[in-house]
Amino acid sequence: MQIFLSAFKDVPDPRASNARHDLGELLVIAFVSVLCGSSSCAEMAAFGRAKEHLFRDFLKLKHAIPSHDTFSDVFRMIDPKALDAAFGKVLADVAALLKDGDVIAIDGKALRGARDKSESARTRMMVSAYAARLRLTLTTVPADRGTELAAAIEALGLIALRGKVVTGDALHCNRHTVEAINARGGDWCLALKGNQESLLSDARGCFTGANDPRQQATTEEKSHGRREVRKARVVSAKSLGDYHEFPRLKAFGRIEATREVNGKTTSETRYFALSWMPTPDILLTTVRDHWLIENALHWQLDVSFREDAARNRKDNAPGNIAVLRRRALDVVRQDKSKSSLSIKLKRAGWDDDFLRSILTNIAKI
Repeated sequence: MQIFLSAFKDVPDPRASNARHDLGELLVIAFVSVLCGSSSCAEMAAFGRAKEHLFRDFLKLKHAIPSHDTFSDVFRMIDPKALDAAFGKVLADVAALLKDGDVIAIDGKALRGARDKSESARTRMMVSAYAARLRLTLTTVPADRGTELAAAIEALGLIALRGKVVTGDALHCNRHTVEAINARGGDWCLALKGNQESLLSDARGCFTGANDPRQQATTEEKSHGRREVRKARVVSAKSLGDYHEFPRLKAFGRIEATREVNGKTTSETRYFALSWMPTPDILLTTVRDHWLIENALHWQLDVSFREDAARNRKDNAPGNIAVLRRRALDVVRQDKSKSSLSIKLKRAGWDDDFLRSILTNIAKI
């Protein structure tokens, strides 16, 4: 547990100097309670009281467990970026396992329950940079009031990108994002759609006459009455990077997908802007890895932590508690037992010994 307490010392404490509860201890209780299913400050306080015997094994708790008002006040004030950076130190040894060629997916997720009735569904967001192979959030940045693109560029500036491949949807296929990735030595694979209409048109033109089956990779998946075939090609972008002011644009990728579900067939063609010339097989793998940010992170946040239903709304509280949920996933995933993620999260709340093992294993990585 000392690894958490040490990291939390770097989170600036905005409270008055006579605050009763140690900030690091309060953050430990909050984090563990979220890992075990808490979704509000009232639940954090209730969990802390129920597990006080456990927390006293490694916390001093000079003033017992903080009240729900204390948790609320703290999370409204502290900086979510500083809190996430502290967790980055806790998980630094895991992040160090990144390899050249690994995919770092960038994407935003709306905190739907955090908005007031007068706000749009995307007013509160968190943008995460996600290491697909490691199933690890490398950093997460709040994006309030439509600033997803700016938050993504900020997130990319916080992590080492050299030798890695950054993936993103069409929002991130723009010169500013590309320049941010280039500056840190990364490669990129970005979805190309109508927001870059001229570039998309030229990309389509580059595939004219590209019909040699030897230059195509194909995958087929069958599951639960569903069959999907994907065919990928990669062609040179020639000098179009200079023409469109898209620095380091080297190639375009195309994936044609055909799906058969219950006898109905649909098809879709997607295009990608690329900073290097991957093989068609690598393109297929890269694009599939990108979707792990949706399936392994965003979907799990809603299913395991019911994030869309979370009603934390005031000031910095939505962002801070969103950080706790993402980092709880990261920590639980370091447990290598065979149980499902859902069972591990529930067992952590039921079984003190299992919870201790999850928290202490981080220090052994």
